[in-house]
Amino acid sequence: MRFLRPLAAAILFAAPALAPAAALAKSYKHITIATEGAYAPYNMHAPDGKLIGFEIDLGNDLCARMKITCTWVAQDWDSMIPALNAGKFDAIMDGMSITPARLKVIAFSRNYSQSPTVFLVKKGGPLATMPDTGLAVSLDDKTAADKAFAAIKPILKGKTVGVQVATIQLNLLNKYLKDTVTIRSYKTTQEHDLDLAAGRIDAALASTAYFVSTLGRPGGNAFVEVGPRFTGGLLGQGTGVGMRKSDPELKAMFDKAINAAIKDGTIKKLSLKWFKVDISPAS
Repeated sequence: MRFLRPLAAAILFAAPALAPAAALAKSYKHITIATEGAYAPYNMHAPDGKLIGFEIDLGNDLCARMKITCTWVAQDWDSMIPALNAGKFDAIMDGMSITPARLKVIAFSRNYSQSPTVFLVKKGGPLATMPDTGLAVSLDDKTAADKAFAAIKPILKGKTVGVQVATIQLNLLNKYLKDTVTIRSYKTTQEHDLDLAAGRIDAALASTAYFVSTLGRPGGNAFVEVGPRFTGGLLGQGTGVGMRKSDPELKAMFDKAINAAIKDGTIKKLSLKWFKVDISPAS
């Protein structure tokens, strides 16, 4: 984001834009939730254009628990946070990980899902034998992380890896592998899947929860997840509801509803429905 004038001017112009949305959110009778609609099975568009997916089901459940009416809107991923802070909607549910960088500009609910980051490659290809496949590696453990990247760098050297723009996975590649691989970024995850299938990239990097949809589509059996299963560090604390920092009461409401949905097994049930595995966080 660029600023052409001093901060005082930015505040002068930004404050009126935020006022109507903030006032609406404070009533907590109705809020608008943004999602991408292109990050299956977290969220996607059905053939009739309706938004469906894990987060749509979960969000509707949370809104019922909070006794408020929620309206869903589709929003491009790479403008999610600026649009939230500009007052275009009140919350984000879009597979957005809770990271230190994002916590500087928005608030998050407690996490409602947790999924490692992993590489996807073609079966039988040169990367299918990547070392440490299936090994859980926390980026919070520097020794373990350094060892894992040292093991996979030789096989990745000179390869092209696809990743969605403005994601924690892109941050991982830039921090640990930018001198090893060519990074190709895409507006949506489906685009890097298509290029992987066409052989225009050698691997894609995303969460295992997202790759459930890739592997489940026709032709998905041509791919395999490889390499370590990365968590922690710049990958964040799991996925949560994004909100403006000026809405602490709304955050408290979401936290309470999510805790209840974890405790009564609703999030586990929805995880199994959409991902076929339980990605619910610990209570």
